[in-house]
Amino acid sequence: MTTSPTTPTTPADPAAPGRPTLAVFKLASCDGCQLTLLDCEDELLALSGEVEIAHFLEATSAVRPGPYDLTLVEGSVTTPADAERIRQIRAASRHLVTIGACATAGGIQALRNFADVEEFTRAVYARPDYIDTLATSTPVSAHVDVDFELRGCPVDRRQLLEVVTAFLAGRKPDISDHSVCFECKRRGTVCVTVAHGTPCLGPVTHAGCGALCPAYGRGCYGCFGPAGRPGPSGGSLSVNLPALIPVLHRDGMDDRDVERLLRTFNSAAFHAESEEDS
Repeated sequence: MTTSPTTPTTPADPAAPGRPTLAVFKLASCDGCQLTLLDCEDELLALSGEVEIAHFLEATSAVRPGPYDLTLVEGSVTTPADAERIRQIRAASRHLVTIGACATAGGIQALRNFADVEEFTRAVYARPDYIDTLATSTPVSAHVDVDFELRGCPVDRRQLLEVVTAFLAGRKPDISDHSVCFECKRRGTVCVTVAHGTPCLGPVTHAGCGALCPAYGRGCYGCFGPAGRPGPSGGSLSVNLPALIPVLHRDGMDDRDVERLLRTFNSAAFHAESEEDS
């Protein structure tokens, strides 16, 4: 469950004077994508000189109310309070960008979408009647309009800086929608599936990680979600997830293994992709 220490209520005013205001909010998540922003270090120092950080509890306790020129939201909607809070955040934001697998696809907590959440709460909590939660974990875009989705678990720092600077400069972020296979080719990494028979989700996974896992001899496990998935960020590339399943079987995975491979950080997004293509 999430708490709401500060929730904006003022409608956004794009004509507000002074430096642009940046806000960062968290719903149901692990904070990893916010930490990626903090890990930008030197670039963050330069950025803080160009914007006013109006709300970012991971970095500072100083908070000012909206409106905000750019709002970053990490985390999925898992409670009725989350659903109400994200509507208030949207109302106070000129531009709203969701960051990370939780905010863009429901996150690993979306595994609840394939089970009985009441059974989970009875098994885990001594007093399940105290738990106020939704039956599903859903992306922010299922509840409010989103201007851009930045994927990853966590997001890539270079892509995050590109998105922030692009919105502050009034231009479209330069984020490709191609698959991880393109990144393998660019860094000269031999295909782990072709060369070694290693199961890999690279052909259907959104690029952004720099093909990190294949570079170290293991298959991609889809932490950036389906490539070319329609949404606020666009998505022109068409990937065929069902066509990859026989390849995974050939490489030694049974149906249960394939299900476990797909049901991680972006389980709901890969499920939707497979349903759409089937």
